Amino acid sequence: MPTAEKALYYSLKDYLKERYGRRVQKITVALPFTCPNIDGTKARGGCTYCFSGTRPAHLDAYIPLRDQIEDGIRRAKERYGKNILFFVYYQSYSNTYGEYEYLKSVYDTALEFEEVVGIDVGTRPDCAPEWVLELLESYTRMGLEVWVEYGLQSANFKTLRLINRAHGVSDFVDAVLRTKRRNLKVCAHIILGLPHEDEEDMLETGKLLASLPIDGVKIHPLHVIKNTKMAEQYLRGEFEVLSLEEYAKRAVDVLEILPPHVVVHRLTGEVEPERLIAPDYCTYAKKQEVINAIVEELIRRKTHQGAKIPFNR
Repeated sequence: MPTAEKALYYSLKDYLKERYGRRVQKITVALPFTCPNIDGTKARGGCTYCFSGTRPAHLDAYIPLRDQIEDGIRRAKERYGKNILFFVYYQSYSNTYGEYEYLKSVYDTALEFEEVVGIDVGTRPDCAPEWVLELLESYTRMGLEVWVEYGLQSANFKTLRLINRAHGVSDFVDAVLRTKRRNLKVCAHIILGLPHEDEEDMLETGKLLASLPIDGVKIHPLHVIKNTKMAEQYLRGEFEVLSLEEYAKRAVDVLEILPPHVVVHRLTGEVEPERLIAPDYCTYAKKQEVINAIVEELIRRKTHQGAKIPFNR
């Protein structure tokens, strides 16, 4: 990463290089999990923006996990060389929403690979009972770094209800505080540009994160995917998506109020072009264009991550 960009925000790439002294690559895997707002435990249909648990199209949840990890290691070494370490990223759906023995078996699989130094578990804040957190913490005692990624998306409860999250802001706060009592790292997911939210709503979401002891953040622009409830709403003209310029401004608004130690895992979201309705910049091919727009906005404002922390520290 260029020195100028490195000074503007604290990227995951920089964090991992500082901690491990070499490249660390995430291996994204998919498993046949579900969510409590899909299976009827709390709601039906899942989040209105979600298609297949946000699983990348090239992943198959029914390929054995060990094979997925082996393939990810092989491909990364072919591209980046052999001097590389790995995190296993359990991404799709809620990866703590299962029985103890099953969860243990999928996390244990990461221990079979000496190049794997950590696991990254994506889930919901209402799927983190104490026994799950104890299980995850047990892997830190085996030498792994463990991140728990909680989807908040918005600090506005009306928005959460509108997008069928089926949990509240309080669930997120509770999960973060309980997780941080343990030797675990927390990454929060938020989406900017959700239907009917204005600048103040998005800024308030950022302020909530700034007030909590999170370790990392993923900031995504809302993107509308085919065959989702949100696609129907968008095509009926019920809301608009952010332009790239608008998204860059809102992302910088959030970066400015996040403490400098918070690791920025992502600044955009991508999907295959054939699955995307809008906006057109949320594709893999345009990922760097989005990041560049955010960097340019940071430079234009002469600002950086943590420049406007809203709370006393």
